[in-house]
Amino acid sequence: MTIRLGDTAPDFEQDSSIGKLKFHEWAGNSWVVLFSHPADFTPVCTTELGLTAKLKPEFDKRNVKAIALSVDPAESHTAWIKDIEETQNTVVGFPIIADADRKVATLYDMIHPEASATATVRTLFVIDPNKKVRLSITYPMSTGRNFDEVLRVIDALQLTDGYTVATPGNWKDGDDVIIPLTVQDPEVLKQKYPKGFSAPRPYLRVTPQPNK
Repeated sequence: MTIRLGDTAPDFEQDSSIGKLKFHEWAGNSWVVLFSHPADFTPVCTTELGLTAKLKPEFDKRNVKAIALSVDPAESHTAWIKDIEETQNTVVGFPIIADADRKVATLYDMIHPEASATATVRTLFVIDPNKKVRLSITYPMSTGRNFDEVLRVIDALQLTDGYTVATPGNWKDGDDVIIPLTVQDPEVLKQKYPKGFSAPRPYLRVTPQPNK
């Protein structure tokens, strides 16, 4: 199954480090970062889960819940979490799905046979409160993810959901934004962009970021 942007994230019930978990029910009205790992007790994954745990205050500010996945059983996750907390000096405050039967990995197309026939690659999805997939990124097993980029995209998604703007390349929260080409009426431009805008080209109109 291929998951495309705008699709409803498939629901599932699966075991996890916090017990049986129903995904949509657990997600509630939050944004979700769902990300997979090749295996427990592996070095890159250990650093990624530690980093995610340390980012909890940043996720909380954005109404985001994190949830990890690997194809190892829940007992393995519980033991691994102790290692993560000790080596990364943090507390893992999010669940790890125990996808031993690969049900979720199959639903979300997380196993790429040319990379590994059994382990999930480093797939990451951002899912909004309406359970729609808004971002998908897949990294190779040898490369740890950039969670600053994940936060940056969530900021952009939440901003553009609330205002009729787009974000330029390398945008960060607080930077100028772009007026979409769909907005052309002069009165609408005045109403939607009271701070004004500059237009180095007719198709390139830049305005200060609206106040959140």
